[in-house]
Amino acid sequence: MNEYDIIIRPIVTEKSTLMKETSNQYAFEVARDANKIEIAKAVEQLFKVKVLAVRVVNMEGKKRRVGRFAGKRPDWRKAIVKVSPKDKISFFEGA
Repeated sequence: MNEYDIIIRPIVTEKSTLMKETSNQYAFEVARDANKIEIAKAVEQLFKVKVLAVRVVNMEGKKRRVGRFAGKRPDWRKAIVKVSPKDKISFFEGA
């Protein structure tokens, strides 16, 4: 599994933007079977930063209905990555 298979997409919300500005932490959706070590190596290789800590959360997919048909979105995994204070991930900075 390479780094592009591990890091699926960045999560850009109000809460993740606040975490980025205050504590230099970034949120990503990651592969369900990726562990903390693989996530840290993938972020370091993709964005050329020094990773200090990784926290992972297994998110349960939401239940949805359309009329009488009920379904469920897939479960997914979120990683919160803390990078060193001198490093920034420019992907989140815009333009």
